[in-house]
Amino acid sequence: MPTAEKARIIDQAREWYSNSAGVIFTDYRGLTVKEIQSLRRDLRAKGAEIHVVKNTLFRIAAGDDVASFADEFHNGTTAIAFVKENESVCAKALVDFAKSSKKLVIKGGYFGKAFNAKQVEALSELPSKEVLIAQVIGAIAAPISNLVGTVEALYAQPIRTVMAAADKVAEGNA
Repeated sequence: MPTAEKARIIDQAREWYSNSAGVIFTDYRGLTVKEIQSLRRDLRAKGAEIHVVKNTLFRIAAGDDVASFADEFHNGTTAIAFVKENESVCAKALVDFAKSSKKLVIKGGYFGKAFNAKQVEALSELPSKEVLIAQVIGAIAAPISNLVGTVEALYAQPIRTVMAAADKVAEGNA
């Protein structure tokens, strides 16, 4: 039976996990406190939180999903980024931080299915959800705009012809 403190940590980790769209596992060994605080601020602004949770307690909090995680995800020094929104933006922030610091190592992630480190990096290269929505709307709106322009031209051409003829008649009478 876990102690009261461990039970509290399990409940907190369970809440973080259940409220997240996915998680990214990292090895944070060698990072200074300032670097971790900077990473936390950056992730919070992008819709994620990073926490260090003891692996055994996280396994209990994650429940049945743990069977889908690779063992290296939740073994050793692990900080877990709980991504609430903007999965690709949060993954990009972690990947960029890992490249710049050379200390943070991305182990993998879980977004309904397990992602290895390369797949998390590929996720980071995707455009944000807002950009994807704008691209879809643009792709849908472009043919409609073209159709409206074509229909407008079909109606406008006879009107322009009549107006040009009226102008010539007006010039002849003047």
